[in-house]
Amino acid sequence: MTSNLSEPKLFRLVDANLNRLKEGIRVIEDINRYLYDNQAVASTLKELRHLATIDNYLELLPHRDIQNDVLKRSTKTEMAREDEKSLLLANYKRAQEASRVLEESFKLIDPNKAEDFKTIRYRLYALEQENLSEID
Repeated sequence: MTSNLSEPKLFRLVDANLNRLKEGIRVIEDINRYLYDNQAVASTLKELRHLATIDNYLELLPHRDIQNDVLKRSTKTEMAREDEKSLLLANYKRAQEASRVLEESFKLIDPNKAEDFKTIRYRLYALEQENLSEID
């Protein structure tokens, strides 16, 4: 990661959202892989998860501050999932939101990488539409 920024909170923001993005994609990928045997969607999600990487990831770790995260407790709506479709929807939204935060953050760090996160976000929008329409 190349940056002339010395703002540790920006790196904390990137770390949290990179984790959120990859976790959300992984949940969707595994549901499609193991519950629906949907190789096409699962493979596309795997590709997106691998695109969601940055150089020098280890530079982010010192800025992770889980103990002081003011919103680490889950809300009631975060804990409520009615079925697999609602689980998919929640994780599509989680991943889309995280990719948008990363896209905007990387405009300050590495504009080329910002484009990768924009690509991920738009591919997630399309996959969400396709994937959720296939489920009863």
